[in-house]
Amino acid sequence: MAVKSAGGGKYRKMSMSPKEYQAFAKTREPSRSIFGNCIRAFIVGGAICVLGQAIQQLFIHLAGMKPEDASNPTVAVLIIISVILTSMGVYDKIAQFAGAGSAVPVTGFANSMCSAALEHRSEGLVLGVGGNMFKLAGSVVVFGTVAAFFVGIAHLIFGTGGAH
Repeated sequence: MAVKSAGGGKYRKMSMSPKEYQAFAKTREPSRSIFGNCIRAFIVGGAICVLGQAIQQLFIHLAGMKPEDASNPTVAVLIIISVILTSMGVYDKIAQFAGAGSAVPVTGFANSMCSAALEHRSEGLVLGVGGNMFKLAGSVVVFGTVAAFFVGIAHLIFGTGGAH
């Protein structure tokens, strides 16, 4: 870090050890209320889930679907709403307020995908949008596949859950 010296316009190098820098950075860090963050995440995440339940009830009652058939279009509508709000810059403000409350539901994943696509659209559709959008999706799919594999192994070993 360079600091302007008091006697003139020259700069002198300022050295700080990593421990000193950590202490300095800690004094400049804004305080965070863990309880407040948890409450905001709970309220916003719960509101997203309530919205999803309301959409599912609309599919059940207005379209005459069975509950298990209404779940897929419900997720699709939530994803579309998330993409539209991300495109308008609204979802990022919600996410900044809610933290994990907006990141955990499927809308958070849709927001991440859409944000990556919007950020890299100037690089072209294939290499920009497609290449960068699926970097995120690839890791999520791999994690989901590996997690499903281990759950399947646990089910095989312990015989828990599900019908045979």
